[in-house]
Order: sequence, then C-alpha cells, then structure tokens
Amino acid sequence: MREISFTQALRETLATEMKRDKRVLLIGEDIAAYGGAFGVTRGLVDRFGPERVINTPISELSFVGMAVGAALTGMRPVVEIMFMDFIALAMDPIINMAA
Repeated sequence: MREISFTQALRETLATEMKRDKRVLLIGEDIAAYGGAFGVTRGLVDRFGPERVINTPISELSFVGMAVGAALTGMRPVVEIMFMDFIALAMDPIINMAA
C-alpha cells in the first residue's frame, strides 16, 4: 500500500485529469511558478503551460467569476482559493452566477 500526503494526492489527481481532458484548467493566486500557498500545483505549469495553469491577481471575486464563465463555455476550471477566509469575497459569483 502506498502512502502519500494529501498535497501529493491532489497534485497527482489534478495532473491526471489535466492529461486526460484538455478542458481542465487551474486558476488561482501564485499557482504557476510558486505552486500555490501549500505547493499543490507545484510543477504543473511546466507540464501543462501557463494557458492551463493561470496565475491571477489578488481578487477572488474576479477569478471565481472567470471560472464560472469558463465553465459555461465548456471548460472544466479548478479554482484554488489560497485560504478559506477569502471565500466570502467570491460569494457573488458562486451564489448568483454559478447557480
């Protein structure tokens, strides 16, 4: 039985899905070169490019809204919110647009 960290499990799952489906893209703050606040996306920009691992400004409202729009066009966005404390800043697109 193989034991890996939760971070590694997330990274492997994201990589598997990104390889399987070209519509999957990652959106969030510092997720490309830096790998996100906890390193979940580390190395994925090298494998899949900056078109699919998208760094955003510090504006949860804007990039969650961008993800909702991308999903409406058939893309499969995965958003990383750096810290759960910031989720309230993205509630408008989550509640009003995604719904």
